[in-house]
Amino acid sequence: MRHPRVRVRPGRRTAAGAGALLAAVLLALVPLPSGADQARAAQAASMAQKAQTAQAASPASTAQTARAASTAQTARAASAGRAADAGSAVTRSGTKGPYDDFSGLRVTVHQTEHLRAQGVKVTWTGGRPTPLGGKFVNYLQIMQCWGDSSGGPDRESCDFGAVRAGGSYNGSRVLPEGWDPQESEYTQGEGNFSPFVPFRPVTGRPTEDAYDFTYFGPNDSNAEPLRKTQPDGTGEAVFEVQTALQAPHLGCGEVSGSGANPRSCWLVVVPRGEHETEAPANGNLDTSPLSRSNWDRRMVFPLRFDPVGETCDPDRPERRIIGSELLTDAVSSWQTVLCDGLDARFTFSQSGEDHARSLIRNPSATSPGMAVTVDPVETAEGAPPVVHAPLAVSGLSVGFLWEHAGAPNEWVRDLRLSPRLLAKMLTQSYVAGVSLWSVDSPKPAHLAGNPEALVSDPEFVELNPAMAGRAARSGPLGMVAPSENSDTSRLLWRYLQSDRDARAFLSGKPDPWGMKLNPFYRDMALDKEAPDYFPKADPTETRASAGPTEWAVYTGAEVVPYAENLHDGALRVRRGYSGQTTNFEVCAECATGGKLTGERSPQGMRQVAGLVDAPSADRYQLDIAALPNADGEFVVPTEKSLLAAVAQMKDSAVAGVKAPDPARARNGAYPLTAVAYAAATTDQPAAARRDYARMIRYAAGAGQTVGLTPGQLPHGYAPLPAALRAQARDAAGLLERGAATPPGAGAAGGGRSAGPGGEGTAGGPASGADSGADSGGTGDGAAAGGGSADGPDPDGSPGTAAGADDATEVAATASGAPTPSQVLGLIRWVLLGVLIAGGAAALAGPVMVRLSARKAAAGSG
Repeated sequence: MRHPRVRVRPGRRTAAGAGALLAAVLLALVPLPSGADQARAAQAASMAQKAQTAQAASPASTAQTARAASTAQTARAASAGRAADAGSAVTRSGTKGPYDDFSGLRVTVHQTEHLRAQGVKVTWTGGRPTPLGGKFVNYLQIMQCWGDSSGGPDRESCDFGAVRAGGSYNGSRVLPEGWDPQESEYTQGEGNFSPFVPFRPVTGRPTEDAYDFTYFGPNDSNAEPLRKTQPDGTGEAVFEVQTALQAPHLGCGEVSGSGANPRSCWLVVVPRGEHETEAPANGNLDTSPLSRSNWDRRMVFPLRFDPVGETCDPDRPERRIIGSELLTDAVSSWQTVLCDGLDARFTFSQSGEDHARSLIRNPSATSPGMAVTVDPVETAEGAPPVVHAPLAVSGLSVGFLWEHAGAPNEWVRDLRLSPRLLAKMLTQSYVAGVSLWSVDSPKPAHLAGNPEALVSDPEFVELNPAMAGRAARSGPLGMVAPSENSDTSRLLWRYLQSDRDARAFLSGKPDPWGMKLNPFYRDMALDKEAPDYFPKADPTETRASAGPTEWAVYTGAEVVPYAENLHDGALRVRRGYSGQTTNFEVCAECATGGKLTGERSPQGMRQVAGLVDAPSADRYQLDIAALPNADGEFVVPTEKSLLAAVAQMKDSAVAGVKAPDPARARNGAYPLTAVAYAAATTDQPAAARRDYARMIRYAAGAGQTVGLTPGQLPHGYAPLPAALRAQARDAAGLLERGAATPPGAGAAGGGRSAGPGGEGTAGGPASGADSGADSGGTGDGAAAGGGSADGPDPDGSPGTAAGADDATEVAATASGAPTPSQVLGLIRWVLLGVLIAGGAAALAGPVMVRLSARKAAAGSG
């Protein structure tokens, strides 16, 4: 069939051509939609949300998401969420003995798998109440043991006998002759000494006497010899489980060879009633839980640990990371999975952030290739560009253990502290924080008129009225603070300065009750300057002695010593021992005839408070003090309160790197929240950049799933918001390509201008203009944003290819692929070219016809 031929008259053809040219001009003048660039970020967030939704479709992810969403607004509720996440709680029932009936007792250990050095919650019901006062009956004794038998451990393999308890021998390994008619093994002592149960370590020789502390002692044993039962028959304890790193004599978590499982251990609970082994107790129970009659009533719980020590092939290339303690727990979890999926091993060295930043700004041949900081790395003009990638949301908190002897529950759980109270503790402004004065050692004159300690401060009692009337030294003597220089220390000083009352106190103004700043801190300008450390500026010496010729002196640094770091501070709080060394002991070989020692107080009399990071607080199941935010609302660090603070943060001096700002923390936000950023230069060798980029992608993807298994984000962190995850993946692309960030083009560049960050936004991804990779390209054809076939997928696990379905628009940008705005721009110019060509052809047609007619006329003439 022939199609009809359409004839266009020359006049109309000319008009069409002119119209096409006019349309082309108009198209060239029309700007791109104002939301084109924003649409890319929105699309990235949308696709990230879709990826999370798809991931949540699996039963395991659904359970993890539900557990994360159910995290409550208090520290105790957060601990309950961790226990639920464990999924490995074990409950045992007691048995009826010849003297006491424990068959109604039910004990639950709330986590028995994926253990590391941490606190584990132990609860019980159906017990008989422990009497108030000094009578020690009806309680539980808890200990950790090693043992390879499936039936449980021997009593020789249990860490017990070093921690003081109420009766004569109930906290020891001693078995006095004839006290237990069921005892047939340890019945004869040597010389004048009573029999005892020796401790047999996993490797090495057994102990030689009941008080041989070769393997564990009073200050590091995790035994709980006296856990009381409430009037309603319930009870609760947090037991510190230890790995082979803290307790080599137990070997828990040790891996004996390639492919071997980590060594399991046991938690043993021995219930104690009102009877001794052969007769009713005379006031207190005096026998050891290791005595045969008591040991036969034991309740045994398996403890399965994650492997400790080096789990990655040491022959692999090492990728070193150094910096903020806020990322320590997260990196420790990610390392194993990264090792499984990559051909490199990642090692992390905890360090002050200033030191880490200096190694990025001025690296040597042996410097780590990546730093982790809170405050950004600012570089000089002309220096290699620095890429910043957000990795984790965490924060600083005040953890405490406050036991109250004589009270039914013996446990203070709720505490409020104002910024001014923190300022008082951190400036040694309480008398007992400097000197435990006595008749022989008078009170320091420069602190005259100040309260003895926190518990006797009217401001503290006003905030915590339940603490009224307590003895001055029945609470923490000060605040255990880290000795490391850190951005988190600076954050706390900024928090104090953001509060009017605390700032006034630090400037030298007394509080309303007349308490004044320790004068040794008066010239430090702590109301204006925010140092990255906590000074102990008071040099006052107190003399402890047993006479005129035997003495020693101590300062406030011995009353409330420094912790090594925030994690160590959490461990000291968990154990209830700050490290205080003010006890005098005669020492013949000492120059002054004496020395200072320390030992933690017995259970029921321990009070310690310390600055800790939120992941360590959760790890050791600490009680957390509530602090006021900018609204005056008292809050604790939870996933919700941490993320609320992040959403309100503004950019630091380096655009795209959010600055913690306690003064902005409102509407439920936790004021001591911080974001930990990875920082790396783009001038490193290609292989190193590739590995670090893969680490970032994993951390911002699967590494943000909260849980207990290796590779997940430990509890105590809040998962990165979608926008920060997108920013991290964008930064990974920049790092892998070795591309510099042009001014105004991206949020990841260090020391350069970058796109606006905005609240809760990624700060603008890098422009595609710099997508041409230099010689640092990997050469494997994999898009930088999407990972390579052998690298961690942004939303998956190492070893899986990054599929196009999972790639976000930001990942496309990082790899140099066109963005929506670029595509729209390209379409516009192509269409413009078509219209110009069409218009030119339309106008040229009539002209050519006329020229042809003229030529024909000339030829015929």
